[in-house]
Amino acid sequence: MDHPHGSWIRIETPRPVPRPAHVIAYVRSGRALPLRSRPFGPVVARVGSITRFGSRRALGVVTTRRGRWLAVTEAGVGNNRVVWVDAKAGGLRYARTPLQLVVDLSRRTLDVRRGGKLVRRLTVAVGHSDSPTPTGRFSVTDKLNGSAFSASYGCCILALSATQPNLPAGWTGGNRIAIHGTPSADFGRAVSAGCMHARDTDLQYLMRIVQLGTPVVIRP
Repeated sequence: MDHPHGSWIRIETPRPVPRPAHVIAYVRSGRALPLRSRPFGPVVARVGSITRFGSRRALGVVTTRRGRWLAVTEAGVGNNRVVWVDAKAGGLRYARTPLQLVVDLSRRTLDVRRGGKLVRRLTVAVGHSDSPTPTGRFSVTDKLNGSAFSASYGCCILALSATQPNLPAGWTGGNRIAIHGTPSADFGRAVSAGCMHARDTDLQYLMRIVQLGTPVVIRP
């Protein structure tokens, strides 16, 4: 617009505030990625591009350090604590997701958040007091057909990068934590061996929108 004295006033359009996005690191085919106990620390494991269930390996990045080191979680490595990946060593490609799953164990809910905003809230069953669901920051590692494993898993399984250190006595179902279905209506109760049980309709929704590597925060 014209200034009364003939000069110009520049009016800047406000830039949109970017929505929060979570980084996912995919291991490239043919690579064996070292996982370290700390930045520059000893190698505690090496992982390839495919998970034990045949999925593409996607690591949800919890945090970064020095612009080089990526903190991630990997099932069975680090006792549910982060391990570190050297991004400068190569062997990774990256993607982002605005989605995050947030589990509140005391409320027995699972929130789907997009860009920090609540999109959908599910009522879930959680771990029994003798086998509580582990807390922390994890990610979705596999999306599986529940019936291919057992009718006890309902339609679908979203396996997480968490393991159960407190398995019930006599338990033979493995130590992997997942979000899956159930033949019983135990939603909203603390009854499981550590997994979260959800309704099939909710699981089908999650299977559609959640990509591998999506972060999952489990709070007490």
